[in-house]
Parts: sequence; C-alpha cells; structure tokens
Amino acid sequence: MTRYKTWTLTDVHGDVWLDSFATGNDSLHLPMPFDWSLRKRTLRGGLRDGLDAIEVHNGALSFTVLPTRGMGLWRGDYRGNPLGWRSPIVGPVHPKYVQPLDRGGIGWLTGFDEWLCRCGLASNGPPGDDNGTPLTLHGRIANVPAHAVEARVQLDPPHEISVTGEVDEAALFCPQLRLTTTYTTVPGSNRLVIHDVVVNRAAHPVEMQLLYHCNFGRPFLDAGSRILAPIRELAPQTPRAAEGIDTHETYAGPVAGFAEQVYLYDLQADARGQTLAVLIAPNADRAVALRFSRRELPCFTVWKNTGAIEEGYVTGLEPATNYPNFKSFERQQGRVPLLPPGGRWECRWSIEVADHPSAVAALMAEVATLQAQARAVLHRTPQQRFSPA
Repeated sequence: MTRYKTWTLTDVHGDVWLDSFATGNDSLHLPMPFDWSLRKRTLRGGLRDGLDAIEVHNGALSFTVLPTRGMGLWRGDYRGNPLGWRSPIVGPVHPKYVQPLDRGGIGWLTGFDEWLCRCGLASNGPPGDDNGTPLTLHGRIANVPAHAVEARVQLDPPHEISVTGEVDEAALFCPQLRLTTTYTTVPGSNRLVIHDVVVNRAAHPVEMQLLYHCNFGRPFLDAGSRILAPIRELAPQTPRAAEGIDTHETYAGPVAGFAEQVYLYDLQADARGQTLAVLIAPNADRAVALRFSRRELPCFTVWKNTGAIEEGYVTGLEPATNYPNFKSFERQQGRVPLLPPGGRWECRWSIEVADHPSAVAALMAEVATLQAQARAVLHRTPQQRFSPA
C-alpha cells in the first residue's frame, strides 16, 4: 500500500488555518537526489495583502498555488525559464480588491495576472444578460477562496508532491458548484498535472463551463515564436482576428496599441482522445506543451495579445469545455454541459516544459504525427459553428 504524509493547511469546517508552513526533503529525508520543498505563507502589502500562497519546488520545476484566488497558479519556473507573464498589475490580487461589475462587467481584469487562471464555473465568456441573469467577464471562480486545502507527499517512489483545494461557487437561488482541484508533480520532473472535478451540489440540474486561461510571456513568447497544434479545423473569432489569419501560427514582438486576436481550434487527437498544443520559442530551443483530452476539453482557443511589454505582452493557450463566446451562443451550439443533481464533470491535463532543442523537436514530431491524420481546414473569416459570424 502506498504511503503518504498529509498536512491540512486550511479547513474552515474544522477551524484549521496555518498562517505559515514549510517542509521539504530536509524534513522527510526521502531517498532522492532532488532538493524539493513546499511552503505556505500569507502575502502582505499592496493588493496582495492577506492572500495565501503555496510555493512548490520539485527540484527543477516550481509553481505558486493561490488558494485565495480559486486555486489558480500565479508564477512558475523551470530550470531558470520563467513561466507566466508580466501583467500591468502588481499582483497577485486579493479578491476583495476585484469588483466584477466594474466597467460594464469586465472588472475581472483588475485581478488578472496569473500563469493559470480558471474561467467559470457557471459561465466563462464575455459579460451580458443571459435571459435575465447578469453575467460578468469570465465568471466568478478565480475570485473565490478555497475553503479546504491540503498538501501531500508520497513517501514511496515516485514521491509525488501534490496540493489539493476545494472551492465552492454558490449562492442562495443560484448554481451550487464545487471545484476540487489537485496539482501533482514528481521531484525533478518537467511536468505539472492538473486534476479537476466539478460537482453539482444543488437538487436540480445546473449548467457549467470551464476554460483554463494558461498564459505565457517571455522567454517562450517573443518575435518569431510559434504555436503548433494538430488542427482539424480553425476559425478566427472576429473580423479583427481574421486580419491575421495568414500569420495565426506565428507571433510578432511587442507592439504598442496591438488589438487582441483570438483563434478557435478543433483539434485532431489520437485513439485515446489525447491531443496537445505547443508554444515554441523563436530559436526552437525551448517550448511549453499543454496535453489534454478532447473528450474532456473539446475546445481550444489561442489568445494573442502582443501589445507593449508595459501593457501586457502575452498569449493564452486555453483548453476548455466551450469557446469563449457569450453563454447563450455556446448553449445554442450544444457546448454547455448540464450536470444533474449530484452530477460531476472531471478532467486531467498537464503542462510540460522543454528546455533543449531535441526535446522541442520531439514535441513538434508529436504534433506532426497527429496532423498527418487529416489536412487542416483553415477558415479565413468567422464561422457560425465557432462564433457569432
């Protein structure tokens, strides 16, 4: 039987909350060559004041979990390669400083500076009125604190390190959805696994949507970077995106005043339904890859926002249950899951980092193998199947 060491960091029902916590290989003395560590602390000062952060380092890959911000990931690093982006915001931002209804429902942007931010759970698209229900940009879950958080280390090989949190998106007379998320990594590895479960805790069916806003800046994003994915079909979301359809695969350097472009993908997958998308640095000497299941996350979006560095030079790689259109449109297209009472939705996906040309070439070969199944269909204008034309 596999043995684990588990620590409860937050449990509001048990009135448990650790202001600070630290452990590592020096504490557990596990037989491994990697100096891994796990630390929880409460951030102070500015917009981050009072926000919990859990920093995990597996000896090569590090990442910071934000329980106070819906279990998002703030920053990461792999052997000196920063993971994330430089937002105009000095974050991370405590949810108490975010007003979603501001500026016509786009106040969510006030807190947006994470490497990985979830959009959902009841909705994840633009703001507006959905049959009498006001929706704000990208939903609520990113600004809801976790009520239960634990850390766990596997005492036997491969010595997995994991952080799990529970977040409830609920209100009286509103959907009652619970997200349970677990981040897992193995000491010394280049891979982070995300396992999410969403449960409908109401006594009636409830719609849910979930989009993973996974954001990258330099050094993976720069002039000449490329996004590779095995395309079945691709369409620009808007006429503005259509202007760049001939260069949808490549990125420019920072340009002041750049207006965002969004591309919607239907991807090829292998026999198990697995697919991937790869962001490749200009010299093909480093890359990041997202691996996920089309059966769990059937929609993939690329967000290009290559504005000035000071304004947020970033691209988003976004696997999701749906495309980032208004909820009523996605509902009409049959892309809004409906969970019965007690019903659950589940997915498991991963992020991995390559920091050597041979590893990057291997990822490119994987994409090419999947692409060989069929010729990519590229639409030059918005298409009704993907977005309101």
